[in-house]
Amino acid sequence: MRIFKCEICGNIVELINDGGGTLVCCGQEMEEIEINTEENTYEKHIPFVQKEGNKVKVQIGKTIHPMIDEHYIEWIALIEDNFIQKVNLKPGDEPIANFTVQSDNFTVYTYCNIHGFYMTKNNK
Repeated sequence: MRIFKCEICGNIVELINDGGGTLVCCGQEMEEIEINTEENTYEKHIPFVQKEGNKVKVQIGKTIHPMIDEHYIEWIALIEDNFIQKVNLKPGDEPIANFTVQSDNFTVYTYCNIHGFYMTKNNK
């Protein structure tokens, strides 16, 4: 999963098919958002996955992430093979999503409006 952000207006887009062009918004090239690897932000941002059968519950952070206007999780996405499932969130929602999967091999991504893009792989 690759996402890009406009530094002027804040638009965020997901690249679905890389055709080799340049993504532009507000007259300038959009910046690709890299997966955040800062360990000091992990506790409240890494997707915490619980799988039982084909049901997956994702909670953002072992210590649940705040969901206030100034600081919240915008979305949680699960990618398995060629399938993408996504839950959009807003302030006041719980940073939890439930998905159905077909295998043990999937990746969960999430985006925090302050700290950025995180992921967890489940390859069991």
